[in-house]
Amino acid sequence: MGRGLRHGRIRILTVSALGDRVAFIRANTAVFAPPHVPEIRLHLADEAHALWLRTEEELQEIGLPPPFWAFAWAGGQGLARYILDHPETVAGKSVLDFASGSGLVGVAAKLAGAASVAAADIDPFSADAAALNAGLNGVSLNWIGDDLIGRDDGWNLVLAGDIFYQRDIVERLLPWFSALSRRGAEILLGDPGRAYLPKTGLEKLAAYDVAVTRDLEDAEVKRTTVWRFLSG
Repeated sequence: MGRGLRHGRIRILTVSALGDRVAFIRANTAVFAPPHVPEIRLHLADEAHALWLRTEEELQEIGLPPPFWAFAWAGGQGLARYILDHPETVAGKSVLDFASGSGLVGVAAKLAGAASVAAADIDPFSADAAALNAGLNGVSLNWIGDDLIGRDDGWNLVLAGDIFYQRDIVERLLPWFSALSRRGAEILLGDPGRAYLPKTGLEKLAAYDVAVTRDLEDAEVKRTTVWRFLSG
């Protein structure tokens, strides 16, 4: 969830565990609750863990994608908070947690009463992290490892946290969101002011001050808004 990762302070403890993603995740994270959603526990990295040291370029050299799954990004925390506070948003629905990362938003949706949650991310480490995190919280997620942009599996609700960080991705996302919305799907977005958040076509539902890590965000608190996407 969320992609505001800076070049700089990302670390890795060892590369020997990369053959076993679950073991690698367990070795490089600890279990704790994100500050804005204390009801949920996740495997996350912090300053005490080795995923904090190396740059994205160094991670690429050893074959590890940037570990977005290891952090509870502000957009995802805000969206998860909204879902937990407004369970009627997801109750009984078929939900897609798009760009799932750690699985935080999908876990929140399941805890709030969603009938089913498909969690989707193209990073295979995210699949294992989300499965571990779902298990920690006593829920299950249906994993999709494909690039889903342009695909419609009939979800009632699409959730996406912290996705407006890269222009070319957003240019693909917006037509897809519009098509899903016109078909009748509801789309809710959590965003802490990323550069490519659309300026129009959004309805504000809630806003939160979310505590974040300064090394990642150049701030200690990010004002995070939950938006409803309006069909274009």
